[in-house]
Amino acid sequence: MPVELNALRQHLVDQVREQGAATDPIVLDALRTVPRHLFLPDLPPEQAYRDEAIVTKRDEGGRPISSSSQPTIMAIMLDQLAVRRGQRVLEIGAGTGFNAALLAHMVGEQGRVTSVDLDEDTVERARENLDAAGCQDVVLVTGDGSLGHADGAPYDRIIATVGVWDLAPAWRDQLAPGGRLVVPLDLRGVQRTVAFEVDGDHWTSLSAQPCGFMRMRGPFAGPERSFLVGETVTLSLPEDRDVDAAALADVLAEAPAVAGTGTAPSANDLFDGFSLWLAVREPRWCSLSEVAGADSPLLRAAPLTAPESRVTAGILGDDGVALLSRTDGELTVLGYGNEAVANDLLVHVRAWESAGRPGTGSLRVDAYPAGVSVPDGGTVLEKGECRLILTW
Repeated sequence: MPVELNALRQHLVDQVREQGAATDPIVLDALRTVPRHLFLPDLPPEQAYRDEAIVTKRDEGGRPISSSSQPTIMAIMLDQLAVRRGQRVLEIGAGTGFNAALLAHMVGEQGRVTSVDLDEDTVERARENLDAAGCQDVVLVTGDGSLGHADGAPYDRIIATVGVWDLAPAWRDQLAPGGRLVVPLDLRGVQRTVAFEVDGDHWTSLSAQPCGFMRMRGPFAGPERSFLVGETVTLSLPEDRDVDAAALADVLAEAPAVAGTGTAPSANDLFDGFSLWLAVREPRWCSLSEVAGADSPLLRAAPLTAPESRVTAGILGDDGVALLSRTDGELTVLGYGNEAVANDLLVHVRAWESAGRPGTGSLRVDAYPAGVSVPDGGTVLEKGECRLILTW
C-alpha cells in the first residue's frame, strides 16, 4: 500500500507540473510528501489524489461552504506565497487542514503555521486530520479570519484559502515588514488570486492568477448574490439586485436571436481575460451555470464546460438578457428581449479583441486604504476598507 500511495502522490505532482502551476521545489516537495488522503478520510485514496476540488461541507440549503481545494490552484497560490524555512504563516480558512499541512512541511520545524476558521466543527475536523498526518504543531483557532490572529503575530506570510471581497486591516497590521499576502480577491464577481506586498501607504500586487473559491462568510462577506433559475441554473450577480427568477427562466426557454462576434477565443481566454474585462466594465454583468446533463437545459452551447456544469456570462438588463455562446466554434451572442442588451455585449467583445485580449497575466492591482488619495488612471473598484486600482 505505501508504494501505491507514493505513486498516487507522484502522479498528482506530475499533473500539477503539467499545468505549469508550481515552479518552486519546496511546493512540489510538499505535495509529494504530505498525504492528502488522510485529510479526506471518507474517500478512497484514488479519488483523494485527483486534481480536483472536493466539497466537504454544505449549508442547510445544500450549498457548499467548505472544501479541499484543487491541488493545482493550491500550488499556484503557494508558489505566489514563496514560503521559506523558519517563517511564521497565518492561514485564513482551515478547510480539511491539508493546506496547513503543506505549509507546515514547507516552513519546517523552526517555522510555525496558524490556521483560523469561522466554524468550530471545521476546526475540530481539521485537527483530527492534522494529528493523523503527524502535524500536531499546527495551531488551529476558531474565529473570524478577517481579524487574523494577533496572538501569533507578526507573520511573514498570510494566505486566505477562501474568497475575500475586501482586504482586512488586521492582515496588514499583523504582517511583518517585507511580508507577503496572498488572497483570492473578488473583482466584481470574478476572483483572481493576488500576491501583495506593502508599498508605502498601500498594497501592490506582484502577480495574479485566475481562481475560484467559496466566499468568506461573516462580517467581511461581500455583496454577491445568487438565484436559482428554473431547476438547474444558478445566476450569480456581483451585487444585490431584484431578480424575478421564474420570469428569467421563462425568457431563457424562448428561442434567442443569435449574433456572431467574428472571433473564436479559447475557453481559457474567455475565463482568464474576457470575464474580468466584462466584470469590471459592465455594471449589469452576470454569470450563469447549469448542472451538466440537465433534462431540459436552459443554457445553449455555453462556452465554458466542466465535469459537473456548463458556464456562461453576459449582461442582465431590465428588459433583456444577452449571453455568450458558441456556434460552430465561433463565439456568439444570444439575445433575449431588448436587442440593445445584446448589442452592448457585442461592443464589449469587440473592444476586448481590439485591446489585444488582455488577460490576468498583465493585471496589476493596487489597494489603497479607504480615505487615502489615489493616483489617476486605471479602473477603480470601491471596497469597504480599501479602494482597488486595476491597470493592465
